[in-house]
Amino acid sequence: MRRELTSEALFLARLVAEMLPQEPEALGLLALMLHAEARRRARRNERGEYVALGSQDSSLWDAQMIREAEALLVRASELGAIGRYQLEAAVQSAHVARCRTRRANWAAVLEIYDALLAITGSPVVAVNRALAVAEVRGAEAGLAVLPDPGTDARLAEYQPYWAARAELLARAGAVADARHAYDVAIGLERDPAIRSFLEERRAAVAE
Repeated sequence: MRRELTSEALFLARLVAEMLPQEPEALGLLALMLHAEARRRARRNERGEYVALGSQDSSLWDAQMIREAEALLVRASELGAIGRYQLEAAVQSAHVARCRTRRANWAAVLEIYDALLAITGSPVVAVNRALAVAEVRGAEAGLAVLPDPGTDARLAEYQPYWAARAELLARAGAVADARHAYDVAIGLERDPAIRSFLEERRAAVAE
């Protein structure tokens, strides 16, 4: 069912991009969706277990979709109006480049997140930006800019926030706090494969 919905969504995004070829955000949205779908086969291994981006087998990615997404981003950039979808697609493009080349480009990723946060003010973007900050400046710097659920109630029920917090706390050596954050993330996660992945991360912290 999810694959059928994804195919339908991609069809509609292509249709919009064809109808609005001079609208950079239409191109950016399609590029973002293509980048996400290109990595679908690599997100689970043969046992159905969740595989994080940095550990994925890039040979399983759909190279044609990635090339199409990159071409769309180039076209969008030539139209001279930056928007949210273009920036989100640019983040995905940077992640693909890093995983393929094994060359750190976190400073560039952070610059994109800075721009994206300025445009959207989104707490989701802020969480992802904090992870990028940690890669560039260290875990404690990432924790310092991680948004606070006390000021945004939406984060209290947002599993990726707690997973990100747990990861940063673990890197900073705050074992007890990291384990607690993983407990919350595990409790909020409905996907059994991702829950198992988080449980493994928690166990690694305990060790």
